[in-house]
Amino acid sequence: MDEKASKAILHWPKGERPRERLLEEGPESLTEAQLLAIVLRVGRHKTSAVQVGMDLLKRLGGLQGLANRSVQELCAVPGIGPAKVAQIKAAIELGKRALSTPLTTGTVITQSRTVFEHYYPLMRDLRRELFKVILLDAKHAVIREKTVSEGSLTSSLVHPREVFNEAVRESAAAVIFLHNHPSGDPKPSKEDRALTARLQEAGDILGVQVLDHVIIGDGRYVSFADEGWMSPPMAALSSKYLR
Repeated sequence: MDEKASKAILHWPKGERPRERLLEEGPESLTEAQLLAIVLRVGRHKTSAVQVGMDLLKRLGGLQGLANRSVQELCAVPGIGPAKVAQIKAAIELGKRALSTPLTTGTVITQSRTVFEHYYPLMRDLRRELFKVILLDAKHAVIREKTVSEGSLTSSLVHPREVFNEAVRESAAAVIFLHNHPSGDPKPSKEDRALTARLQEAGDILGVQVLDHVIIGDGRYVSFADEGWMSPPMAALSSKYLR
């Protein structure tokens, strides 16, 4: 490693320090390693934070690889301890939330695109399937959301009792289901279709309208309602959910 790279960033010329450059020139002027160095704050012995950032990105396959790694995997990288991992995870989560369209209590959902735009930044980098239910009132305004299961999507993990227990407790008039496909392909599997049919049957019995099941992939999604796969009598007929 050359002498310059081994110096602490504090002793670099002011115009080359990542934090100072960001403040004077904007974050877009910095490389990914330099931005990561600001998050890390300090490097390791005889290695600057920028070099640590470069090593981290190279080892993990760039920013997406960094976002995909678990706490344990990040801690296994030399020079990256629990404190630095917490800083990295917090920065990534803030970025995801900043990109997602607000979906707070009272937000009215009228189409599948609204669901996708909110949840895609939050779920795009997940390595396991996450199944969520959005509880809605009679006007299709959000009451709240709930994560039902994490892992391979099967009827044994996503049981109607667990899903609709929350809906009944909150007096929800309608629900929207969604989950992600870590493979990036949102095409529903046979299990996805069977589970959706089973949940819709349970909703019909309980008088809770199942508006849609949205599957999120890599930059795209599939909506059961948009595709006309929701069965009568309570199905939404298109991406414009009936109210």
